[in-house]
Amino acid sequence: MLVTSLPPIISAGSTVLILGSMPGAMSLRLQQYYAHPRNHFWLIMQGLTGVPARAAYAERIERLAATGIALWDSLMVCVRPGSLDASIVPETEEPNDFSALLDTHRTIRAICFNGKKSEQVFRKRVLPDLSAAVSQRLAFHGLPSTSPANAGFTYAQKLEHWRVILEYLPGVA
Repeated sequence: MLVTSLPPIISAGSTVLILGSMPGAMSLRLQQYYAHPRNHFWLIMQGLTGVPARAAYAERIERLAATGIALWDSLMVCVRPGSLDASIVPETEEPNDFSALLDTHRTIRAICFNGKKSEQVFRKRVLPDLSAAVSQRLAFHGLPSTSPANAGFTYAQKLEHWRVILEYLPGVA
């Protein structure tokens, strides 16, 4: 099935861009990032930034943006039956337009990849086309996927790895 990503959630003061690969089926259906109830993303954000995991989606997004975190995906479109990254058909991968986004939002200092597929796509299909000026101002961090499919890490282990984003969030302890 051909799937298309969600629009970015980003504000003028965003300093960290968190990239997934492509939202899962539930997220696409609800038009909400990290909508699967067993995904640890919102619990991790609560643990790091205080954004309440159980708040309404609009409130979570608003409060997340206020901390300096932006959300998007490496892929704009792909063929993927189901929700697993392993099911993405590589020949169908089309990345999002990061040159335009990063040129517009020059406050972004770090890109954090939520899982290996996101990082793989970005490094293969996006990074070679970014200007040197843009890529040199950014730090890149590969982080364990918050997906329930990533059973190799406990919530506590994921949270510990994800603490790196705090280095780029002014005012968040």
